[in-house]
Amino acid sequence: MKKLQLTGAAAMLLLIACNSNSTSKTMETGKVSIKEESVSYSGDSVTMKGFVAWNEATDAKRPVVLIVPEWWGLTDYAKNRAKQLAELGYLAIAVDMYGNGTIVDNPEAAGKLAGPFYQNPQMAKARFDAAVAKIKTYPMADTTKIAAIGYCFGGGIVLNVARLGENLKGAVCFHGSLNGVPLDKKLLKADILVCNGEADKFVNAEEVDKFKKAMDEAGASYTFRSYPGATHAFTNPAATETGKKFNMPIAYNAAADTASFNEMKLFFEKIFK
Repeated sequence: MKKLQLTGAAAMLLLIACNSNSTSKTMETGKVSIKEESVSYSGDSVTMKGFVAWNEATDAKRPVVLIVPEWWGLTDYAKNRAKQLAELGYLAIAVDMYGNGTIVDNPEAAGKLAGPFYQNPQMAKARFDAAVAKIKTYPMADTTKIAAIGYCFGGGIVLNVARLGENLKGAVCFHGSLNGVPLDKKLLKADILVCNGEADKFVNAEEVDKFKKAMDEAGASYTFRSYPGATHAFTNPAATETGKKFNMPIAYNAAADTASFNEMKLFFEKIFK
């Protein structure tokens, strides 16, 4: 997903993330200077190349948010989300799940790379843990307040690492798979927010019902939001073009993108109190 067709809210996103240099702008709350950098770290016998962003206008400790990308790898889309989170006051790291900064541009290659993570959730957790360890080395990181968000493939990953007992305050799944490792209420520490498209052909009603039932039976703290007319990948401005190119039932939905992002912001305000 290298070309973005942007309108509306998506265009505003690109205004803050269209180059690789640090950016700054004045907001109502004062001066914000976004610092960004590429970082290397190792785990699971793999060298990973993540992307970190934060507001360098303050030295204050701040909550940490990890971003697990779609199955295309750590593209500019995930990096742009990291910059948005930095503007909101978080220390954000976009995670390189595949290692070596690998990015692919077609579903066949993406499926081959993503498949092993579905088959071996512990491998996904090991690489996620490596990113957690790296971001904890930043002096501005409040290591008592860590959350994760994920998109599509990444959404399924963050739900799985939460089910596996990751020490997170919260996990947010945007249009991701709800299937995964069985839920053990003794392991789950995170509050959960799921932002799902009602027209997502990759996540059917049976999967949704099964997920909700498991969460309810475990007494888990979760919120499930559905957006009418929204398909898979509804938050990514490039999804419409990609869907047409590869005949995939995915498309950008500006209304659902904005609504789900606002839900995430409220969710973070709650869990990071």
